Amino acid sequence: MEKKLKKKIVATLSLTVLTAAIVAAIIIMVKGAGLNPDLDFGAGAYYYADIPEFDKLEPRSNALTQLATSLPLWAYILIFLAWGALMYWIWTKIPTQE
Repeated sequence: MEKKLKKKIVATLSLTVLTAAIVAAIIIMVKGAGLNPDLDFGAGAYYYADIPEFDKLEPRSNALTQLATSLPLWAYILIFLAWGALMYWIWTKIPTQE
């Protein structure tokens, strides 16, 4: 009986935290909290490339700006999906305590 009670408490707490997070996210989105009205870029408002004249703020000696892609886009998508499948497979192999 104690095991069932623990599971019920954990499930209730998890659902409460999930609900609170969703409600908080909705409130933040509706109020537009944290957005700068001078930089109205929609969903990409926080991405550094959307900042006007960002290139003047970043030194050109940064090695990341000099990287060039050597694979086509479909290859990167395939690598991303393979990585996700690998992580899912590993996740399913993690033993659970029951």
